Amino acid sequence: MTLEPGLVDRLVRAALEEDLHQAGDLTSELTIAADAVLRAAVIARQAGTVAGLPLAERAFLLLDDRVRFHASVEDGAEVTAGQTLASIEGPARAIMTGERVALNFLGQLSGVASLTAAYVRAVSGTGTRILDTRKTHPGLRAVEKYAVRMGGGHNHRFGLYDGVLIKDNHIAAAGGIARALDRVRGRVPALTGIEVEVETLAQVEEALAGGATTLLLDNMAPDLLRDAVALVAGRARTEASGGVTLDSVGAIAATGVDFISVGALTHSAPTLDIALEVLG
Repeated sequence: MTLEPGLVDRLVRAALEEDLHQAGDLTSELTIAADAVLRAAVIARQAGTVAGLPLAERAFLLLDDRVRFHASVEDGAEVTAGQTLASIEGPARAIMTGERVALNFLGQLSGVASLTAAYVRAVSGTGTRILDTRKTHPGLRAVEKYAVRMGGGHNHRFGLYDGVLIKDNHIAAAGGIARALDRVRGRVPALTGIEVEVETLAQVEEALAGGATTLLLDNMAPDLLRDAVALVAGRARTEASGGVTLDSVGAIAATGVDFISVGALTHSAPTLDIALEVLG
């Protein structure tokens, strides 16, 4: 559940380049002496679940390796409003220049982790697991899915390359569920599951007959979900998806589905309010 250092470097370097371009940090270079040092603290202004500290630290160190970043908590920690997440000491220009990039990563990923944690709490005790989707911000999928794990959720497939998910448009293009499954069977590795999106009980039966290992129960009301789970009877895993909210996720989990996938975890998570405060 760690972030690969090469990925962290690549993302942070790109973010710094976007912010600095060729001219650098004009304001800090004009207003702060080159030899100035300062102390600062990263503070959570609201309660939530932290994710992204390694990226925040790297934002400062890539600018000046003399910066000392001391995390007070670890990713995945639940924090309260006003709690210190990290202390920073070092060259003032580097700290001021890296501030926004560090906070952007930390706020965005902590927002994803916090929203995920809320969904996980909402289904606590049901045995249903919360999944993310591929509805991520371009270029940030790996770190957003990491943040989902920090919030207690689980990852669906990372991309088109690591799983077979036959959705409604695939079914239409292939000429039906049975035809789509006929083309897939025997052509994927033994440990790679085959998931099929279904909308009716008749489609559930067809997908099971064709060898699907997971059924994506799309936009089904709780009563229909319950009937679908009973019909599957353990012959495949079940995943509910479509229009899931914090208000509805508990009732969906109560139907007995194995998973609930929530695109909002990554595409609509509000940023957690986190600030950098200069201490002197």
